[in-house]
Amino acid sequence: QVQLVESGGGSVQSGGSLTLSCVASGDTFSGYCMGWFRQAPGKERERVAIIGSKFSTNYDDSVKGRFTISRDNAKNTLILQMVSLKPEDTAMYYCAAIRPIYCGEPYRLWAEFGSWGQGIQVTVSS
Repeated sequence: QVQLVESGGGSVQSGGSLTLSCVASGDTFSGYCMGWFRQAPGKERERVAIIGSKFSTNYDDSVKGRFTISRDNAKNTLILQMVSLKPEDTAMYYCAAIRPIYCGEPYRLWAEFGSWGQGIQVTVSS
C-alpha cells in the first residue's frame, strides 16, 4: 500500500487561495488513481476532486472552476490548487489513493479499499 502525507493547509480569508500537497511513498504512485476528499464538522466525508492514473480529472460541482487537481509522478506528489475560497470550503482535507478499477466509485469504496493521509485543516473566514 501507499503512504500519504498532506501539507499546505491553513487559514485564509474568503476569496483567498491555498495549495495542498500530498506526498506518496511505499508503492508506485503513478499506478494509482488519486483524490482529495474533505469533511466538515458534523458532515460526511465528500469527494472534492479525483485524477486518474492517465490524468483524467473529475470535480465536485461545488468546486468546479475554483479548484484544480494535478499530479507530478516524478515527485510522487498530488496537488490541489484552491482559489476563490469560500467559508463553506472549511473542512479537514484528505488525500487518498486507490487502484484505478475503483477510481470513479463512490466514497464508501474509497473508504474500504483506499489508502488515506491523516488530513489537514483548511479554514476560510468570512
